[in-house]
Amino acid sequence: QVQLVESGGGSVQAGGALRLSCAVSGYLYPFYRMGWFRQAPGKEREGVASLLRGTLSTYADSVKGRFTISQDNGKNTLYLQMSSLKPEDTAMYYCAADRRVMSGIPPLGAGSFTYWGQGTQVTVSA
Repeated sequence: QVQLVESGGGSVQAGGALRLSCAVSGYLYPFYRMGWFRQAPGKEREGVASLLRGTLSTYADSVKGRFTISQDNGKNTLYLQMSSLKPEDTAMYYCAADRRVMSGIPPLGAGSFTYWGQGTQVTVSA
């Protein structure tokens, strides 16, 4: 059974940094597509960053230049390095993965991912 477990969330002040990790088990890593999503209270889940075949990255405009997605195949782990954090980055962050080999689907669309973690909370104070 595929499991994604996020860690690394916490509370930081604006301008600070955090690195989120997503440990993958139950599947022969790597997935074809992996990503990070976030959901703030009262808002819809939004795609933050995705990684296709471990090389092609896509970022939401709101995080470009501040967040970096990467993966370590040897550790079966996906990362999200976040810097210059802003209060509007406050949300529950979710790791997602998919093994379907498909083209032409939205890289940051929630429907493009089958497997999801339980989330890790990130809180940024002004």
